[in-house]
Amino acid sequence: MANVVVVGAQWGDEGKGKVVDIYTEYADDIVRYQGGNNAGHTLVVGDETVVLHLIPSGILHEGKRCMIGNGVVLDPKVFIEEIQKLKKTGRLQHDAALLLSESLNIIMPYHKAIDIARETKSGDKKIGTTGRGIGPCYEDKIGRRGIRLMDLINQKTFEQKLKEYLPEKNFLLEKFLGAPPCNYDEIVAEYRQYAEVLKKYVADTSLLLAKDLQAGKKILFEGAQGTLLDIDHGTYPYVTSSSTCAGGAATGSGVSPRDINEVVGISKAYVTRVGSGPFPTELDDETGEKLRQVGGEFGATTGRPRRCGWFDAMVIRYAVRVNGLTGIALTKLDVLSEFDTIKVCTGYELNGQQLESLPAELESFENCKPVYEELPGWNCDISKAKSFEELPENARNYVKRLEELAGCQIILVSVGPRRDQTIILRNPFI
Repeated sequence: MANVVVVGAQWGDEGKGKVVDIYTEYADDIVRYQGGNNAGHTLVVGDETVVLHLIPSGILHEGKRCMIGNGVVLDPKVFIEEIQKLKKTGRLQHDAALLLSESLNIIMPYHKAIDIARETKSGDKKIGTTGRGIGPCYEDKIGRRGIRLMDLINQKTFEQKLKEYLPEKNFLLEKFLGAPPCNYDEIVAEYRQYAEVLKKYVADTSLLLAKDLQAGKKILFEGAQGTLLDIDHGTYPYVTSSSTCAGGAATGSGVSPRDINEVVGISKAYVTRVGSGPFPTELDDETGEKLRQVGGEFGATTGRPRRCGWFDAMVIRYAVRVNGLTGIALTKLDVLSEFDTIKVCTGYELNGQQLESLPAELESFENCKPVYEELPGWNCDISKAKSFEELPENARNYVKRLEELAGCQIILVSVGPRRDQTIILRNPFI
């Protein structure tokens, strides 16, 4: 038996959706354990491109059970829209294949309004959020004033809580943020309709997972965003509002950490990030633009152009340590095929001193200078390679060097967006 957590090993957008889609074949349950619809997982199935923001990528496989755990914050409108799109394409024919934790928190209209108004008010100091209300919803969760799915389903409870919480939110919107207030009656009417749809998916997912674990079933835990966006271990405050690291899989799904056997970190063969914050290897030049265009580096959720840079071994070693990675899935190796030479950041210098790990202080992180090593490119198409041996020597050497620098085995190499453009070196489920 193997239960596997998939986490982003950089700043998100590493290609977790594709890897989860591949690993789903070997799992029984697929669980999304944190984040919200601020994440977008893009999957290419044949000639079709599917983008999911909330529903686990495993939903594209028949006979699998997908769950959205208590660590997720859910926008009912977005969730329902995803269901409708899936059903239109002939998927999700059985509603029992998708379950929602009764304990997850619900994103309300005032969360989105506050999120947008704060970013507007912050000007050039904005965090770079997606404006989906994720942060304000997590604030209410931690502040013990959140509205959970079980509350939404119970109309009396929902109306009581909304009546209690809304005046404070409207005071903040109007008096401090200078934004219009939210209307109580409109929210009640809108969310009553959502509750009617959602109630068929509600379950005690923690209990169901416990039963499946006792029965020897295999669980795949799907994370969103990346390690460096973790609320505790990321480049604070330029982070998301949830625990994106492997530890979040246990708290966000209600399983014991002892039930997790493997942790696979997803990493691009280079690095990208969206939003503000430090990024030592960022390429603000023609090379960075070439990476962006060749790699199609535009956000699946927002369409924003991603910041691009060379592979950063300091970031990966950090991800290996804080997640306890047992393997790395390397994605988008094919994007580097058009480069004559490729740089790799092997370490950082700060004020002339070599650093052992990532600095916690934001200003120090922003002033770090990457130490580069240059490797030869391979200048040929690798998208048809079916085995590691079929890759050109320079591509193999590049992968081996990243493995050495990371101090962790690379167990999967992606050479294109499709499922069949994947070289599996070790399967964590076997």
